[in-house]
Amino acid sequence: MDHEKPAACVLDASTYVGFWILKGLLNRGYTVHAAIQIKGSETDIVKKIKEMERVEERLSVFSVDTLDYHSILVALKGCSALFCCLDCPDGYDDLIVDLEVRGAINVVEACAQTDSMQKIVFTSSLTAAIWRENICSQTDVDERCWSDQDFCRKMKLWYALAKTLSEQAAWALAMDRMLNMVSVNAGLVVGPAVAQQNPCSTMSYLKGAAEMFENGVLAVVDVKFLADVHIRAFEDSSTIGRYFCFNQIVHTEEEAVKLVETLSPLLSSQPK
Repeated sequence: MDHEKPAACVLDASTYVGFWILKGLLNRGYTVHAAIQIKGSETDIVKKIKEMERVEERLSVFSVDTLDYHSILVALKGCSALFCCLDCPDGYDDLIVDLEVRGAINVVEACAQTDSMQKIVFTSSLTAAIWRENICSQTDVDERCWSDQDFCRKMKLWYALAKTLSEQAAWALAMDRMLNMVSVNAGLVVGPAVAQQNPCSTMSYLKGAAEMFENGVLAVVDVKFLADVHIRAFEDSSTIGRYFCFNQIVHTEEEAVKLVETLSPLLSSQPK
């Protein structure tokens, strides 16, 4: 990388993961466009970003609507990287799935129309790879795997379906537009104040947690590590394709209890 770091856009910077990527980029000397979606009252993260903008000259905040293509173009102007971290703060249902897919398509298309864009780093999820009818009989799960859409619909695994369909749509469009894209498929994200700042996405991820635990695919990732991986994925020119990202697989009951304690008070501490 050049000594003068390029500008990078984080969209949506008001998500839990997006906020930590924003902080990591600023710490490394990048100019950052923080693209945030305001839905209802401002969250604590949005308030923090706006406070940071007042004292950090390399940070600019943009209000965007992922269904408004032109608002995305404005936020991307002059940026060499896009960190796409779409998440619904209010949880997931079948309608939200469609909105997230449409948003992902608009974001990638806007990147195709941004001349300065070098690489998209797309935040996805391990849940986009692990769910299918015969989950119990799987021997290996790797970056070639995709969750089965029909199974997700049948089991109402809306979070997994949203991540699967939005990532697939992003990949299809990125390849069609010949864009350089990498996806980071994260495990369950944990970190400072996660239960307070990211409750709905956390609980949406954990739908089907018992089956994930039983089949050895309940994986956890620290948000600071995850943010660092995103930035390295942009900086390393050799990165390509999908990357699973996690620190730990929850194998034992003791590890499961520790995870419950980490996510308190979101989860009950009952043995089940």
